[in-house]
Amino acid sequence: MNLHYNRANDLTQGSIMGTMLRFAVPMILGNLLQQCYNIADTLIVGHYLGADALAAVGSAYTLMVFITSVFIGLCMGSGAVFSIQYGAKDYEGMKQSLVSSLVLTGGVTLVLNIIALAGIHPIIRLLQTPAEIEGLMFDYLFIIFLGIASTFIYNYYAYLLRALGNSIVPLYFLAVSVVLNIVLDLLFIPIFHWGVSGAAAATVISQTIAAAGLCIYALYRFPIFRLKRNQIRLHRKSVKEIATYSSLTCMQQSVMNFGILMVQGLVNSFGTSVMAAFAVAVKIDSLAYMPVQDFGNAFSTFVAQNFGAGQKERIRRGIRSAVSVTTWFCLIISAVVFIFARPLMQFFIDNTEIEIINIGVEYLRVEGSFYVGIGYLFLLYGFYRAVRMPGMSVVLTVFSLGTRVVLAYALATISAIGVHGIWWSIPIGWILADCFGVWYYHKAVRHGLWSSGYGSVQDTRE
Repeated sequence: MNLHYNRANDLTQGSIMGTMLRFAVPMILGNLLQQCYNIADTLIVGHYLGADALAAVGSAYTLMVFITSVFIGLCMGSGAVFSIQYGAKDYEGMKQSLVSSLVLTGGVTLVLNIIALAGIHPIIRLLQTPAEIEGLMFDYLFIIFLGIASTFIYNYYAYLLRALGNSIVPLYFLAVSVVLNIVLDLLFIPIFHWGVSGAAAATVISQTIAAAGLCIYALYRFPIFRLKRNQIRLHRKSVKEIATYSSLTCMQQSVMNFGILMVQGLVNSFGTSVMAAFAVAVKIDSLAYMPVQDFGNAFSTFVAQNFGAGQKERIRRGIRSAVSVTTWFCLIISAVVFIFARPLMQFFIDNTEIEIINIGVEYLRVEGSFYVGIGYLFLLYGFYRAVRMPGMSVVLTVFSLGTRVVLAYALATISAIGVHGIWWSIPIGWILADCFGVWYYHKAVRHGLWSSGYGSVQDTRE
């Protein structure tokens, strides 16, 4: 079957380190650009609209990350199945999985969009949002929620292309979108005076253009994504496989971001200054460890393709290479964030906002010292997802986030600790989950709990 995989890459061949890095770098650059969406909003909103608007946009960002994590998790799960099938050269199975994933992930996204739009006010109250910024947060979220479909379409086709080893094309469309986002921010906020609504509109318009462009490209250049009428039917085994994989990956992403959302609610209870500091510090924090998160996703695709191809020893060598790269990157980025925490905060916040800057600096120095913990956790997530054990990724996420939330709420109630307890609960959760994940990996190796090869993968053909 001639699929004409333009620029698709087979990760089962060639140098392991070189293969992973060539695939990972465009993903890293793409997600750094993705972060620029909210960094642009944060920077421009902070300078032109003040602390209240900054707090509203920052709190809304945490909520939006949680909501998008649902369908991003579904797309990620579908992509993992595609990677395994591509590694096994099961092209007919890929066609069937495409139909199943479109129906399942598209349907869930539609329902989620309706619920989000209908429940904005209850959601804002649930987050313990201060009364003075409720209106600003509503204005921002209403427009952002109108763009959920575009965010889904972009991520769906981006994960499909990455499953085939193509990580460069999504980067191109995202780069154009980010530049447009920044231009529209500067047009809508300081010139048109649309306030936080202008920031939201700039993001939605930019994401819609990226989604449309990527969708058209994928359908035009990759014939396997184009379905004929007689191929548009659901296969029971394919639906079961996609549903199982996607639901567990979705659960992992949702649990992770729901825990973050619960922490956001606790942060909000400490007032606008802490909210504003947290909003900025989280952007810096996310930007700092985003490369290792994307490397973990690239590592997952590498493992999945080799798992489908039955190359167990190549997977083992890939694990050693991935751990080495992650360790060195995290140590370097930890040192940079710790040393430059104050200048990084001052880049977003006016120098006169001393209290906000000091709170943000403390957060960054606590989190920044332990990036190696979350780096290893991303590798563990990616590995278990790739070897058909996505349930273990959910367990690790619950372990990490459960620890974080319980500790945050317990420590924050102690007057001598207060908000500092929230900051320390996060790296403690990372480290404990790492220990459990590594222990389970060695147990799985000793007892043969995972096996390599497409023979262990359920055949989707009827």
